[in-house]
Amino acid sequence: MSAIQPKPGERVKDVRCSNDALSVDLMDGRTITVPLAWYPRLLHATPEQRANWKIAGAGFGIHWPDIDEDLSTEGLLRGTPAPRTPAATRS
Repeated sequence: MSAIQPKPGERVKDVRCSNDALSVDLMDGRTITVPLAWYPRLLHATPEQRANWKIAGAGFGIHWPDIDEDLSTEGLLRGTPAPRTPAATRS
């Protein structure tokens, strides 16, 4: 099986987090919006931590250094939530 190559337009342009959603603007004009509940580290982060993001992975990823979270545009486009782990399911 060959990996699907990301397209240049799928690079990150901007990122916004509300109390319940993550929105990522792509260079090709699309906006991906997903529930923040899919990403427990972001859900439980402060607004300041959520606002401190950096483009990573040649433009195809997002990194939040304060909470050590990384997401890719490929995963967001696939609608892939963070994997459930015992630490992530504890509240």
